[in-house]
Amino acid sequence: MPKKGGKIADVAKESQAQCKRPKLDTAGSPSVLSFESPGSLFRSLISPIKEEVFFREYWEQKPLLVQRNDVLVAAYYQSLFQLAHLKELCSQGLCYGRDVNVCRCVNGKKKILNKEGRVNYMQLKKDFDQKKATIQFHQPQRFKEELWKIQEKLECYFGSLVGSNVYITPQGSQGLPPHYDDVEVFILQLEGEKHWRLYKPTVPLAREYNVEPEDRIGSPTHEFILKPGDLLYFPRGTIHQADTPQGISHSTHVTISTYQNNSWGDFLLDAIPGLVFDIAKEDIALRTSIPRQLLMQVDTADCTKKLSSLLRRLADSLENSRELRSSDMKKDFILHRLPPCLGCDSDPLTPGGKLPKIDSKIRLQFRDHAIITVEPDQENADEVRREMVYVYHCLKNRRETHMMGTEDDTASEDGLTQQTHGLRFPLSYLDALKQIWSSSTVNVKELNLTSDEEKENLALSLWTECLIEVL
Repeated sequence: MPKKGGKIADVAKESQAQCKRPKLDTAGSPSVLSFESPGSLFRSLISPIKEEVFFREYWEQKPLLVQRNDVLVAAYYQSLFQLAHLKELCSQGLCYGRDVNVCRCVNGKKKILNKEGRVNYMQLKKDFDQKKATIQFHQPQRFKEELWKIQEKLECYFGSLVGSNVYITPQGSQGLPPHYDDVEVFILQLEGEKHWRLYKPTVPLAREYNVEPEDRIGSPTHEFILKPGDLLYFPRGTIHQADTPQGISHSTHVTISTYQNNSWGDFLLDAIPGLVFDIAKEDIALRTSIPRQLLMQVDTADCTKKLSSLLRRLADSLENSRELRSSDMKKDFILHRLPPCLGCDSDPLTPGGKLPKIDSKIRLQFRDHAIITVEPDQENADEVRREMVYVYHCLKNRRETHMMGTEDDTASEDGLTQQTHGLRFPLSYLDALKQIWSSSTVNVKELNLTSDEEKENLALSLWTECLIEVL
């Protein structure tokens, strides 16, 4: 069981006395969050640390602590989520497990204290007060617009899904045992104070979540107190645990996480099947049969030399290739990411303004929320599968289902599930689409297509999906 309690000053003195430990970098007052662009949002989030310094010295390498003594930042952080918000949120039909977990670390293990069905606020508060349980609120961006704004911009910035959880822990208690995660973690301290201990990874840049027994993790490499307005970053695989000190009524923090299953290994798993399919059209070596009864053999070690040779042929072909498919990862990202935050009171996106004509000048909208892929025709699976161009976007995604599971295992109470939104074009449209994506503005008549009819049809299709505007 982790040691609890102790005055904050004692913890601070202890940390300062342990001079041989790696220093956890700290910083001063930041600028306010800027939502002008994805880049400006991230830079303001980690300010005053410079973006290039963060990625050169910290990203996937070591923790960063930004300690702030700024009442304006602290007040803004507190507005993101508070213990006092739970009563109103519980009236919206929250369920145990799906929306809220109630847990406590007992003898180095996570003990789940969930009830069945809908969350009752009075029962939740009772478990919090009497059982010293931590309340874990899943994906609060579904309910909190400001978190929606932050995470939607971060998804644009990273090109990866960005989830979040809120943890509310009473004094003298700890919700989770020492563990590491498979995500890059940004922690914003919203209310109260939290005592953190970080340890050297046993699995750097881990690909899965795992609990580590305290007798295996050694002494902390970093130990500190997070206060309202502070920010902490650490890479996936970093072992960590945190508790609320005695004398602090409770602690609330939000964990914003990203880059799950977003490594070069994941990209290779996604890209190699398409690469093999394409190269096999030209390279007869990839079309020759495997040895007779190979699939019946227990030991296939004899094949390794042949596979190594084929992989080298793939690598040589890849170096001369202009295109590399990654359709599944791209589609998964677009399918499950947040829609753009236009305000809770905004109407659903509908086409507006002038219809595009052959003499129109157009401009791409929501560039960060759409992708172009080339893949086999999905609508003619039984025929010879020709390649088509697909434009997918997240403009009609549902915020309520963000990070709550896949289409197969999650459906909302109204019966709706996530679906991919987009358009399908012949492969001959690819250059014209790239032209639109790479230009600030473009004239419809100058699109790289054969006929005026094709040019107008392309522009009209994109306009119907709210992807372009007519100037």
